[in-house]
Amino acid sequence: MTIRENLEQWESEYLSPYACLSRESKGRAREEEQCDIRPVFQRDRDRILHSKSFRRLKDKTQVFLTPDGDHYRTRLTHTLEVSQNARTIAKALRLNEDLVEAIALGHDLGHTPFGHAGERALNRVCPDGFEHSAQSVRTVDVLEKHGQGLNLTYEVRDGIRNHQTSRMPSTLEGKIVRLSDKIAYIHHDMDDAIRGNILKDSDVPKSIGAVIGYTLSERLDSFIHDIVINSQGKNDIVMSEPVAKAMQEMRQFMFENVYQNQTAKAEEGKAEMLMEALYDYYLNHLDKIPRETLELMERDGTQKEQIVCDYVGAMTDRFAIAKYEELFIPKTWHG
Repeated sequence: MTIRENLEQWESEYLSPYACLSRESKGRAREEEQCDIRPVFQRDRDRILHSKSFRRLKDKTQVFLTPDGDHYRTRLTHTLEVSQNARTIAKALRLNEDLVEAIALGHDLGHTPFGHAGERALNRVCPDGFEHSAQSVRTVDVLEKHGQGLNLTYEVRDGIRNHQTSRMPSTLEGKIVRLSDKIAYIHHDMDDAIRGNILKDSDVPKSIGAVIGYTLSERLDSFIHDIVINSQGKNDIVMSEPVAKAMQEMRQFMFENVYQNQTAKAEEGKAEMLMEALYDYYLNHLDKIPRETLELMERDGTQKEQIVCDYVGAMTDRFAIAKYEELFIPKTWHG
């Protein structure tokens, strides 16, 4: 037996009967020879980790645009925190950690620069709309590796596509990532809001604190323990009703006090204007888009509006700002 086959055998003997086993994957769009060392989900995890879109996450906004300090989260550190939360839960429930990690590391690969402000701008101007979860799947299916895509397994792509609140993944591992994403941003966005002097721990309503804790670490611990305790031995990933209700109330509190806060969001209008200006420019100057991106129009018949979204949406904050300055700001005005 190969090392991979031994690992697959270990999964079948040790993991929960509800786990998604590597050997039972629905496979890839294009068949490939199996690796002799790595099961399929581990291989997917490695492909995502080594992708260009993953590296770009380090310079994409999470919530706070151009924050004054080095300790605020970026889209990359958010992704790593989602992955760690999800792996902790998966290990405790004896589910497939490789699958969980692959979904978690890939779930935001299609996110725009400037966080949800950039996403709103592209959704407004692109005729077919723009949603980062669908764009994340497009990134791994088409845009990576010079238009070849990463050829990931069905289960990883399903988890990436369905990680947002309005959808539900088909595997328990995907459901873990879906919840871990919410837990991560509730936790770290509150931490960043405290660092930015927007909120204090004591601002969280006592009705919420009484259920999930009064500090950052208490709330994170409560969420993870509650999911593990209530999901053991079940073919589902669930929270207790009181903790699920408290998490929803905490999300609402964050929306009212952070995500819509004028201090935290002061620059978002500028970011949206910048994104719309870049979209309009490249829509009228397709020759300025890299050749390998334009080739998708010739190869797949992709509409030019989608090609522009692919290019502008993949930019980092820094690259988008540099392009805007290059295209619209007279050189003598540059600082």
